[in-house]
Amino acid sequence: MPLNRPAKFDLIAFDWDGTLFDSTAIITRCIQAAVVDVGGAPPSDEAASFVIGMNLQQALAHAAPDVPPTQWKAMGERYRHHYFQHQHDISLFDGVLGMLHELKARHHWLAVATGKSRLGLDEALHAVELQGIFDGSRTADETAGKPHPRMLHELMAEFGVEPERTLMIGDTTHDLQMALNAGCASVAVSYGAHSTEGFYSLEPLLIAHSVSALHRWLVANA
Repeated sequence: MPLNRPAKFDLIAFDWDGTLFDSTAIITRCIQAAVVDVGGAPPSDEAASFVIGMNLQQALAHAAPDVPPTQWKAMGERYRHHYFQHQHDISLFDGVLGMLHELKARHHWLAVATGKSRLGLDEALHAVELQGIFDGSRTADETAGKPHPRMLHELMAEFGVEPERTLMIGDTTHDLQMALNAGCASVAVSYGAHSTEGFYSLEPLLIAHSVSALHRWLVANA
């Protein structure tokens, strides 16, 4: 337990893509390119962005219902090919690094719960020099894809934190549903992959329309 326990949440878990990392547009284009590469009809921007945050195979199958299961593995390989060509084009949203440093100074444990692979997350963390900021992380390929609550269950167990002392922050309904499934509170951000219409029924404590708004709320309420 932190020496100076935060007021409400000991553990704050963040989604990665579209929440901390400004990657939604590139991921959407990579999904579309991967589907076309294996002979599928390119999904719309809305359909491709909707699946961000899911386990990769699950996401691609959902975005490309006309692609047979025999092509899913190849489609995943093509997605990785396109993504790794562009991963260094992606950057943190403005204000994210300062927000994380302040939360760390306020004795919150910070974690990442992402649909990315372990390899992809480790590469991203290295590229943006975030070593030492996050106390823990879980990825879809080593646990279970969202909205299954296993990522949060494992993180809470790792730090000995109760669900009511855990906050999940994400840009998709998958993130918010995962928090509900784990018994945790959530905050949504509107600047990522999903539109806000789907957020309300999942009862986030806040829908933040910018990183600065999220930062202010966390300082005041977390």
